[in-house]
Amino acid sequence: MKIIIQKFGGTSLQDDASRLMVIGKIKNAIEIGYNPVIVVSALGRKGDPYATDTLLENAKKYHIDISERDKDMLLACGEVISAVIISQMLIAEGIKSIALNGSQAGIITDNSFGNACVKKVYPNNILKYLDEGKVPVIAGFQGITEDLQITTLGRGGSDTTAAIIGATLNAERIEIYSDVNGLMTADPRIEENAVLIEKASYSELVELAYKGAKVIHPSAVEIAQDAKIPLSLRSTFNNYKGTDVVEFKSNRPVTGVTGNSDIIQFVLLNNEDHSKTLQDLADFEVSLDMIDISPGKLSFLVSLRRKKIVEDYLLQNDINYVINENLCKISVVGSGMSGVPGVMAKISSALQSNKIDIYKSMDSHTAISCLIEQRYEKEAIKVLHKKFNLES
Repeated sequence: MKIIIQKFGGTSLQDDASRLMVIGKIKNAIEIGYNPVIVVSALGRKGDPYATDTLLENAKKYHIDISERDKDMLLACGEVISAVIISQMLIAEGIKSIALNGSQAGIITDNSFGNACVKKVYPNNILKYLDEGKVPVIAGFQGITEDLQITTLGRGGSDTTAAIIGATLNAERIEIYSDVNGLMTADPRIEENAVLIEKASYSELVELAYKGAKVIHPSAVEIAQDAKIPLSLRSTFNNYKGTDVVEFKSNRPVTGVTGNSDIIQFVLLNNEDHSKTLQDLADFEVSLDMIDISPGKLSFLVSLRRKKIVEDYLLQNDINYVINENLCKISVVGSGMSGVPGVMAKISSALQSNKIDIYKSMDSHTAISCLIEQRYEKEAIKVLHKKFNLES
């Protein structure tokens, strides 16, 4: 059985015209001999009736402090609606299909409501329907605990669902469909000269995703990489090849540039026991970035979504701090960067010549990131994109 996973994001499902394009992609997979397993996000984006953010806003009209358990019950509905609609559209086209929620797809998670981790996938139900010649349409972003509580997998969780199911079923490939043509050298809304990257390595895509590119959730890439399953990033709305993601060594020092302004910097001023603070925040599942330790002082970046957790912890432990919300992180990424001299010099030169100060930098084998003022984010992306000739 040639299994392919096709995941469709919210913009691919937002109206009848878009959903007909989705049906076309599924029919095409069947015509060329695949047994497709479909994973869907909620319909549309914020403001659309059944989008995740809309569902949450509607509930908060009555009581703002919704429990995490009840919030997961609510947010899981959006993807279930999508699954039923797409399944019914397939049936109307003469294609046997069945809609499944997370528990019916066998996705078992831990009890971390709002950001659950998948512990196990029992694929028997999915395989049974495939054997019956049906196309399973699975609600992404969700699972169920061993004591039958509905959970969600966090932002980008439908990508994770697609990757985990793909790995469990030993799929031949995973296709991620959205409203963009694939992975670009920069956000085309910022850099009009951004071009499509036709082939990328898993490591490049992971770095770009972690550093701010929103084309796919990074954990989904890591799952596909571990399972050695090829990934494709494609548009629902055209027949472009998109980006193929495989394991290969690129000879280009820089593949793309991205920015992330969804961050906040904490500077702890009277903190002597750094190790305890770091461990405590880790226990709260707060991921820290650009950590800088010096005697009596500790600074780090966190996602804005984690701001309240960190502030509550610091206040409870009587730790003085200041915050800076006016920063962003600019990153250049390329799997061919390792061992190539002068990359940081080019970054520094490009930013300095445009009077953009670098407050901190960090590097890995495949990325160099710089902390700059948020107001320069778009300009920095443009000048770095040009500096590394990414438009060609």
